[in-house]
Formats: sequence, structure tokens, C-alpha cells
Amino acid sequence: MQQIKKMTRKTLSVLLLAAMALSLLLSGCGSGKESVLIYTSAEDYRVEDLTSALEERFPEYDIIVEYMSTGNQSAKLLTEGEQTSCDIIHSMDYGYLAQLDAAGILADLSSYDRSIYLEDTVTSDNYLVSERNGGAIVVNTEVLAQRGLAEPASYQDLLDPAYQGLISMPSPKSSGTGYMFLKSLVNAWGEDEAFAYFDQLTPNVLQYTTSGSGPVNALVQGEAAVGLGMIAQAVTQINQGAPLKILFFQEGAPYSLYGHAIVKGKETRPAVQEVFDYLILEYNYQNNEKFFPEQIYKDKVYTVENYPQNIQYADMSNNTITERERLLERWAY
Repeated sequence: MQQIKKMTRKTLSVLLLAAMALSLLLSGCGSGKESVLIYTSAEDYRVEDLTSALEERFPEYDIIVEYMSTGNQSAKLLTEGEQTSCDIIHSMDYGYLAQLDAAGILADLSSYDRSIYLEDTVTSDNYLVSERNGGAIVVNTEVLAQRGLAEPASYQDLLDPAYQGLISMPSPKSSGTGYMFLKSLVNAWGEDEAFAYFDQLTPNVLQYTTSGSGPVNALVQGEAAVGLGMIAQAVTQINQGAPLKILFFQEGAPYSLYGHAIVKGKETRPAVQEVFDYLILEYNYQNNEKFFPEQIYKDKVYTVENYPQNIQYADMSNNTITERERLLERWAY
């Protein structure tokens, strides 16, 4: 009996120590810092860069940068409205920002100086441009060589059955990058011809990815030979040694503008305002200098190694919410 009592006391002591340790662990998990939640559609390497910069600049805050594809992010914010836990929207396609703006979800940012930006980037008082994102046909030269395929010189070349299962493109329904390719060809050829083209292209498509970064990722992994992707992402991979090459067809490079915003009501929080000011007034210059040199500022021109110069852009006119919704209703893939 005495032995049992000793064992019981010993067990209770162990349990007590374990409970104390758990309590200390749980109290440590709550940092006590004020939190700021940022939703972004930026690529993983840019999320890492942004997170690192924010941690260094604001050690007093708990800043979470959460990736979400553009379409999913927009749908979530439209559903949640001002009740969302998101504070700041980062690097979202202008078309989706316009949707959120029309729904009254974005805070007023008219106090920020817009004279620093090129005129075609200023379209609302409630969001500010972060980058101009050009698209291109990107190829993996090693995969082409292994398959005995020549570099494509036109969109029509991509219809060749030899490319079956070797082309990757973002879905226009979930990706701003995918939509800009669709819209550019609608403007270049007319709506019926553009949709007929994608009907013919689809058998050659390995996958319509949910995010704009998907095609270049598939190229780097050797899963695809051709990707309809982002110039900036392709250049980053080229500079890291990937066997990629950037091509432009006669229709020109499609492009999208991306921007920042604050969810309405969150601008009253000093921490959110401080972080947003840093994004606009400091970090975004670094972002463009490192990753997106396509011009958005009137007095700043950046160059990045291996980044194409004098890009001839496609016609991206009539890129409105109504037009986007109408075209996406017709998209079948």
C-alpha cells in the first residue's frame, strides 16, 4: 500500500510538472504582439522576401503574409466583406481589386500621392499600383530538345499535336495571369476566334493551373515544355540557372496591373497603417527593383538581369469588371 502511495505521489508530481511545462509552452505561443494579416497573390519567392523585410522592419508586430490565388482571394473577401480577418491586400490584379472596390470593401486611400505613378496605373482612390506584370510564352529549352521540338514562333504553332500534354497555362477563372492571355487574344482576334483557339489548344494543355505561377513552376520541374506565364517569374528562374527562354508573339505581351489596398475599417488601426505606409513608401520600390522592373513610376526606371527590354505590349483595352465576368462565363475549362 505504501509503495502504491509513493507511486501515486510520483505520478502526480510528473503530471504537475508536465502541466506546468504545457502552460509555459502555451503562454509562449501567444506572443502578445499586435497582429497584421496580409493576403497576397505574389509568388513564393516574393512572399519570402516580403515576410523577411516585414519581420526586420516591424519586430514589434506579428505580421502574417498568407498566399492565396487571385480568384480565391477575391471570392473570400467578397464573401466575408468588412468582417474578414484580412487587414491588407497585397499584389492583387486590378480587375479583382475593382470588384472589391465596387462592393465597398476597400478603405479610402486618396490621401496618398498619386502623382508619382504613370497615369494609366491610377484608376481608383481606393487602391494603389504595386507592379506591372507582363506575360510571355516561356519555354524549357532542354525539354524541347529532348522531345525534338522547335521553339514555337506563334500561337498557331502551339496547336501542333506534338505539343500534346506539354503546355501549361493558368485558368482565367482563378488567375489574373490566365485572364490577361485570354483578354489579349480576344482584343487581337475577336471573341469568337479567341475562344475557338482555346478549344483547339486545350488537348495540348497539361493543366490549366489555379495560379499564375503554375506554368513556370511546371517548366522548371520539367513537366511542361511551354508555359503561358509571367515574365518576372521566368526571369527569376533564369537568373537561378533554369533552362528557360522568353518568347514574344506578334500579338504582343499581355499584361496586368497589380495593386495594394486596405480592407475598409482596418485603416483605423495604427499597426495596419504603419505596415501599409511601409509597403507603399519603401518596400514597393525594392519590389520593383528586384522583381518587376516594368515601369509604373514616372521618375523611376529599373533594370533586372536578363529582363527583356522595350517590351511591346498587347492591346488590353476594355478590361472592365463587366467584360471580365462576361468572358469568364463563356470560359469552359
